[in-house]
Amino acid sequence: MADHTGRADRPADRQPSLNLRTDVPHSARMYDYYLGGKDNFPADRAAAEHVVKLLPTAPAGARANRRFLGRAVRFAARELGIRQFLDIGTGIPSANNTHEVAQSVAPDARVVYVDNDPIVLTHARALLRGTQEGRTAYLDADFRDPEKILAADETRELLDFGKPVALLTVALLHFVPDSDQPGRVLARLASELAPGSVLVLSHITGDLLPQQDRAAGGDSVVPTYRSAGVQLVPRSRAQVEAFFSGFDLCEPGIVPVHEWRPDGDPEDAALPRAHAHAYGAVGLKR
Repeated sequence: MADHTGRADRPADRQPSLNLRTDVPHSARMYDYYLGGKDNFPADRAAAEHVVKLLPTAPAGARANRRFLGRAVRFAARELGIRQFLDIGTGIPSANNTHEVAQSVAPDARVVYVDNDPIVLTHARALLRGTQEGRTAYLDADFRDPEKILAADETRELLDFGKPVALLTVALLHFVPDSDQPGRVLARLASELAPGSVLVLSHITGDLLPQQDRAAGGDSVVPTYRSAGVQLVPRSRAQVEAFFSGFDLCEPGIVPVHEWRPDGDPEDAALPRAHAHAYGAVGLKR
């Protein structure tokens, strides 16, 4: 059931019909909580609130990351003319989703959303609707399984890999440990992209935190996530840059998310670098 805004009721207020593991925190639902969403459960809220106690600026960083997503998609659609988007690690639907931004520029833009959390897919299918000209699809798959993503009917029906595609891994790779070889997986996905495609990426980092803030709680965020069963791997600027092998970075390169082609948003303008918590960048495939 939805209210007059179209948002679904809080999941905690109804009996889930899927095995959502609502007793276990999930990164997508914690992120939804940071953004002020309603699609999270008590375990997600408890874990997120613990993080906020350690790092009170976490919600501001999450909102800045969301605005980066919108600007990067708009850049790809408007300035590069890209009409195909593969958004992996979609997260809970929120305002200004990839297809909404892309199709506001180009109504015929097509978007394939990929996630492996049942609640994300449930809400995506219910709430993410494209234009009459464009199309959207929702794929239940994990980033770590690129062959499934690339071979899926949803992907092959909507995306033509002979033409440029925007590959989005926004706020995703910091949940993939080195042991799962995120660089190798990303390279496999990128190998299918035609020249002129783009990689849109944001990634949590500890680089932006002053030493005193790290000591005051920033360094405790990683074990807090891990104690909740969520892997979190902040990476340095050099490590983030390595993900762009085979791509030329678009100006201004790898920067704090709120500094990537800012559009005058007052919250971005007022946000200190130390509160962004993540790098953002867009690379153009050679």
